[in-house]
Amino acid sequence: EKDGDELKRNADVHEILRRTGFHSLSAIGLPKRIHDHERIIWMGDLNYRINLPYDKVRDLISKEEWSKLIERDQLVGELQKGRSFDGWSEGALNFAPTYKYELNSEKYYGEDPKAGRRTPAWCDRILSYGKGLRQLTYRRTELKLSDHRPVTAIYMAEVEVFCPKKLQRALNYTDAEIENEEVVAEVIAY
Repeated sequence: EKDGDELKRNADVHEILRRTGFHSLSAIGLPKRIHDHERIIWMGDLNYRINLPYDKVRDLISKEEWSKLIERDQLVGELQKGRSFDGWSEGALNFAPTYKYELNSEKYYGEDPKAGRRTPAWCDRILSYGKGLRQLTYRRTELKLSDHRPVTAIYMAEVEVFCPKKLQRALNYTDAEIENEEVVAEVIAY
């Protein structure tokens, strides 16, 4: 939570992009690096923070003033400057910061000043890159097993169909795998 920490996080992103490789036994020229893919979804604890003091962040959270928090969000700033995840996009952050919670609790860590403080932030993010991706939903879930609240997103992706019969089999299989009716209802309503 120090000034300039976003530069280290940017360096981590660039290192992951540089070092990640995909090995294939196929000779048909499959992608070898992350950016060789047409569409990419990157998700995880990216650790970017909000550049505001703890008390100010807590006040803005209590008022659900997400836009004021977003103005000081490190990842949003780095995306705008093109220093990290250049060309990537993220859905709207219309939910409370996902970090740092007391375990099995609704309370952010630090409500008791004696225990130490960590400023809440949107550490957990989902970004996308490439044409033909449309984000339908982006939200956090209320699982309390960690000091983070996980985020979820649903995307619609355009694909080129080479064999309609294989596509139909894949769609039937996918439909059979979906059990969460709430997610299905959201996709259909969108």
